[in-house]
Amino acid sequence: MYERDQLFIDGKWTAPESPDAAISVISPHSEQVIGHAAIAGPADVNRAVEAARAAFDSGPWPHMQPAERIEAVNRLAGIYKERRADMAALISAEIGAPISFAKMAQVRLPLTMLQAFCAFAGDYHWQQERPGLYGKNIRIVKQPVGVVAAVVPWNMPQFLTVTKVAPALLAGCSVVLKPAPESVLDAQLLAEIVAAADLPPGVVNVVPGGRDVGEQLVSHTGVDKVSFTGSTAAGREVARACAAGLKQASLELGGKSAAIVLDDADPAATAAGIQMASLANSGQVCNALSRILVPEDRKGAFVDALAAAMESMTVGDPSDPNTQIGPLVAQRQQERVRGYIESGRSEGARLVTGGAEMPDGLDTGWYVRPTLFADAHNDMRIAREEIFGPVLTVISYRDEDEALRIANDSEYGLAGSVFTSDVERGYDVAARVRSGTFGVNEGYIMDPAAPFGGVKNSGYGRELGMEGIDSYTVSQSISTAGP
Repeated sequence: MYERDQLFIDGKWTAPESPDAAISVISPHSEQVIGHAAIAGPADVNRAVEAARAAFDSGPWPHMQPAERIEAVNRLAGIYKERRADMAALISAEIGAPISFAKMAQVRLPLTMLQAFCAFAGDYHWQQERPGLYGKNIRIVKQPVGVVAAVVPWNMPQFLTVTKVAPALLAGCSVVLKPAPESVLDAQLLAEIVAAADLPPGVVNVVPGGRDVGEQLVSHTGVDKVSFTGSTAAGREVARACAAGLKQASLELGGKSAAIVLDDADPAATAAGIQMASLANSGQVCNALSRILVPEDRKGAFVDALAAAMESMTVGDPSDPNTQIGPLVAQRQQERVRGYIESGRSEGARLVTGGAEMPDGLDTGWYVRPTLFADAHNDMRIAREEIFGPVLTVISYRDEDEALRIANDSEYGLAGSVFTSDVERGYDVAARVRSGTFGVNEGYIMDPAAPFGGVKNSGYGRELGMEGIDSYTVSQSISTAGP
């Protein structure tokens, strides 16, 4: 049982506005309460923003040399590394991520991101000179954008937190982090790590809570920028709030990414790549490949290979190192995904494997069996809406042009992939798909050096890479009169 009855605000642990109110975290596997955390009230959100505002307006952090901030974030990364086993176990317990995946993607990847951003900040052009058209040099200085509200969901909590907080800190911003209620425990552990890193007071603050906390935070007049990851519907509300306050915003939203399997691809290799890119974290990943486009004349071979790969996956207790598919994060999510499975069947898609029933040998937990539909059409709900679970939909096409038309026939544009034996052909396909990221013979990998983000209803703005630091800066232009 993990208990944290205080909030991390202004560099210290303090009592919340309502000490008797708390977030209860329930294990998706056992359906039992595994921890409690304090919940922020309106006064707590105000205190957190005021602390961040003071840290930015009158504190030392934004005026430090970049090298000093890099040293501080590197110090934080060192403490994070020491706590990575605790972090992985906590994330696995609270959201049901298989422990092997939690160690790799939920903890090792965020640590890599922390270290990588420090390296990027060392090479970043914080100041540069350029010739002006009037014969004088112009100095361009990258200044921190100000107080950042970082709002993250539950599915990849530390990764999504680090990709916002690390570049914001390195740019000289102060941050108010709002974690999701389902993953509040790992956010509190991160606050412990921040406290141990001895950053200046108010530079990082954490306000756990539900939608009301998020709404207050993103509309707060003391916030200069909002970085939000979540659903497209929620992203629209965030965008409206930011527009009303003329705040900068970065939105990383939903996806319905297509894997285009060309006629020269190998079925077994393709199935293995899609298995990793589509079903990691039980399919609860925004850039998961959930629409599988296969050539009509080879449809049977690809469907059979996908079914075999999915049926081979071990479903069960997320604490077991052999588990590949854990439970979904909450009962509402289980019910949502089961609803999509029933929708697919009622609309006429063929259920190849899986289904809405509990996996064999499991009586408790919010599980959904890895499910594959074939003979589907792109106008079905299972092909158009983000399911956020272990459900894949196979759609056949007659030629490459039709495959591209189907891939682009989506309101989303976050990611995509092509599988082919000809890499140059893969690059050509990638250039004709409208998405922010793309993979050739793999799902898009979250490389720290590459900007990540979407187009269309998948949002705007970029995280990771040098562009991830750009997102937390504003350019100040300075011209000088005189000789």
